[in-house]
Amino acid sequence: MARPMKIFAVCDESGLTTVRVLIRHNMETGFRKNKDGTLVPAHFITNVEVRHGKNKVLTAEWGGGVSKNPSLFCYFRGGVPGESVEVSWIDNHGESDQKSAIISSG
Repeated sequence: MARPMKIFAVCDESGLTTVRVLIRHNMETGFRKNKDGTLVPAHFITNVEVRHGKNKVLTAEWGGGVSKNPSLFCYFRGGVPGESVEVSWIDNHGESDQKSAIISSG
């Protein structure tokens, strides 16, 4: 299920780092029906985490109300171009993914 995430991290001249993430996931609520009328089982991301080095800069708890292929934006101070940012998630089926990106200057 884990399809590649896209992560962009940019640090501006004031030291503010912007992280943009596109997570590819179907995010099924459990309420949608197939053409034959049967319910599509719930399958959605429950936890997302963004880390910069050893620091956790964002923790989010999601549910079935988040759209398919969700985008996530967050900001933090202390990032330096060339350092790494890591994003990870886990869903209600135990599937997970993680990916890192290098902070660029912008």
